[in-house]
Amino acid sequence: TFDAAVLSAPLLLPPWLSCQDPAQRRRLRRQFAVLLGTCLVAALLLNLMPLPGWTLMLRPDFVALTLLYWGIHQPRKVGFFPAWLLGLAMDVAEGSLFGQHALAYSVMMFSAIALHRRVTMFGVRHQMLHVVVILLLMQVIVLVVRAAAGGEYPGWWYFVPSIIGALLWPGTRLLFTIPLR
Repeated sequence: TFDAAVLSAPLLLPPWLSCQDPAQRRRLRRQFAVLLGTCLVAALLLNLMPLPGWTLMLRPDFVALTLLYWGIHQPRKVGFFPAWLLGLAMDVAEGSLFGQHALAYSVMMFSAIALHRRVTMFGVRHQMLHVVVILLLMQVIVLVVRAAAGGEYPGWWYFVPSIIGALLWPGTRLLFTIPLR
């Protein structure tokens, strides 16, 4: 179980904002870049992990969840380029229409960056509501692009990963906040 005090505590500022020594500031920024790169690569690998039939339908989009976290909590460090690049990688990996995930991830990052102050004001439960709406928006964009290309409607199961992703939000937040403390 998660400790409610830990999850509701405000996030700490990155250490490089309070650091006065330029050499230490560069080192801390480099460490953050490594942390961010590791998180994004791990999320991409989790998305590409082969799973059996029905569990594949339930798997949340870990890349979207990771991009959403960093877009909300570090909007100046993570922008549209990683979202667009990882979206293209997901399009290639899934063999889907080239650019549909890139478009969806870019719109998702815009939403995360635009709402980052609002989302961080709330507790975890209310953050989960914001996250599920943003993840559903991303999935609707992918679905609309797929439908415009002649694809069929996959059914209501298509939206279950967004709900599971929102349920994983407290754990994601806790996991990614630990290295910043």
